[in-house]
Amino acid sequence: MFSALKRLLIGQPLKSAELGEQKLNKTKALAILSSDALSSVAYGPEQILIVLITISTAALWYSIPIGVGVLILLLALILSYRQIIFAYPHGGGAYVVSKENLGVNAGLLAGGSLLVDYILTVAVSISAGTDAITSAFPSLHPYNVNIAILLVVAITILNLRGITESASILAYPVYLFILALIILICVGLYKGVTGTVTPEMHAPIGTPVAGITLFLLLKAFASGSSALTGVEAISNAIPNFKDPGPKNASKTLAAMGLLLAILFSGIVYLAYAYGIAPKAEETVVSQIASQTFGRNYMYYFIQGTTALILVLAANTGYSAFPLLAVNLARDKYIARMFTIRGDRLGYSNGIIFLAIMSIILIIAFKGRTEHLIPLYAVGVFIPFTLAQTGMLVKWVREKPKGWIVKLTINLIGALISFTVMLIFFITKLGQVWPVFIFLPLIVYTFHKIKKHYEAVSEQLRITTCEPSIPIKGNVMIVPVAGITHVVENSMNYAKSLAPDQIIAVYVAFDREAEKQFQEKWECWQPDVRLVTLHSHYRSIIQPLTKFIDTVEHKANESNFRVTVLIPQFIPKRNWQHILHNQSSLLIRAFLLYRRDLIVTTVPYHLKK
Repeated sequence: MFSALKRLLIGQPLKSAELGEQKLNKTKALAILSSDALSSVAYGPEQILIVLITISTAALWYSIPIGVGVLILLLALILSYRQIIFAYPHGGGAYVVSKENLGVNAGLLAGGSLLVDYILTVAVSISAGTDAITSAFPSLHPYNVNIAILLVVAITILNLRGITESASILAYPVYLFILALIILICVGLYKGVTGTVTPEMHAPIGTPVAGITLFLLLKAFASGSSALTGVEAISNAIPNFKDPGPKNASKTLAAMGLLLAILFSGIVYLAYAYGIAPKAEETVVSQIASQTFGRNYMYYFIQGTTALILVLAANTGYSAFPLLAVNLARDKYIARMFTIRGDRLGYSNGIIFLAIMSIILIIAFKGRTEHLIPLYAVGVFIPFTLAQTGMLVKWVREKPKGWIVKLTINLIGALISFTVMLIFFITKLGQVWPVFIFLPLIVYTFHKIKKHYEAVSEQLRITTCEPSIPIKGNVMIVPVAGITHVVENSMNYAKSLAPDQIIAVYVAFDREAEKQFQEKWECWQPDVRLVTLHSHYRSIIQPLTKFIDTVEHKANESNFRVTVLIPQFIPKRNWQHILHNQSSLLIRAFLLYRRDLIVTTVPYHLKK
């Protein structure tokens, strides 16, 4: 039943030879890997206004110069990451750049920041998408968290079906969103030119504002820079591109930068022109669309596509997180399970882990986007800074042709990224202070995992001088619940392995049943030792595991191996298995991960 449900949701398994068919062309890659950056247009400008409105509505004109500053930062990042793509064509982004040029700890700091950032990408995108839905339908506000969780589950299933299939589906909403915002910006600008938008709707640029401070402007700039999260995703996901990967990735990065610049500057200008002030119950994009078109079909088209791309922006995390996890796992800094491809050739363990952590964050923050964005943004500007600094070291060390120009580009990118990062820490310390706790913990955990893998590898390596300890014999324990063909099958299997000793264990709940079973066993299997355990509290697991502990302790002293054979019978219908083998399944679950203990089941298949 589980297998049938899995096939329905995920699809049929793909052959390893079909991996090449799962690569992305530029059109699909732009939709998949740029959706995070493009979607931030829906909340990046709003974050600027949220800070400025604390002074007065007259201060909202400062959003224009702040927006110009964000565009300058965007240009620096696009040029910098284009160089990273060609310098590291196998992907890995900030993690690989930092590790190779700044050292292991810098690489782990960048990698850990990006892992957290991609988790926050999903949480922020889904939360923002839910906000867009509830802005259009206010009656859904009380169900924000539930809607967000359902959306995470839906997009997780879509990604488990494979990157090509998910890209084919998700490309349409992304391009519809781009079309919707371009129409909105063009119509809004047209209304401004024709005089529909009057100067009385906003304060003129340059209007003196009492109470405005450099600290507040820097805080607004840092908030607006959250629109640049996701710019690094393409450099992490180069292996997902069709050949030539670096060339296609760089073109996709340039297209993303151009689109982001147009959409971001358009929304910032229209918000200023209309005199839009942020509201808790309605997004800035919703207010702009409402004033431009009214609450007609175009308004709902814009809100619908905005909600879709905010939800689907999470797909950037689903595309980049598993690939970054693969790089860390290959270096043995996280579990090796992240390197395993699933049925549809995607890194399923990374996808599922990302979904679980995102749901936990959504529940913990109750789906409030503004509480997540500061952590989200600061998490990405740390690897931004480390990546640009790493490239500086690379150019100085290698001095390739034209390295002065490359050095200059990365130097500008490093300085701006470092400045924005400092602004975040200074102006939003109350919101981003958890970074100082969880990032060192993540790096420490990486080192502990690496140390564990190295210690295990050292012990498993056959070139070691340490002699192996000989096994002197084997003791087999067979839990039995009666005298049946299932138990007989297990006994025959145990005898075929020629162990030194077979011990049948029966757990009785009353003395009379215990005595009767001993007499039957003596007649049926006189050559097999029977141990009966009396359970005062009608528990099978507790007395059985206590007995196995005792036998295992004595066996280890004599270098004997202990094996537990659990009888099971397999009905014709798979779903009936759990109805008849509850005790067997429980015993196996309790014993499966015990050290120095072999646990296996001996199946007996029913014929009818």
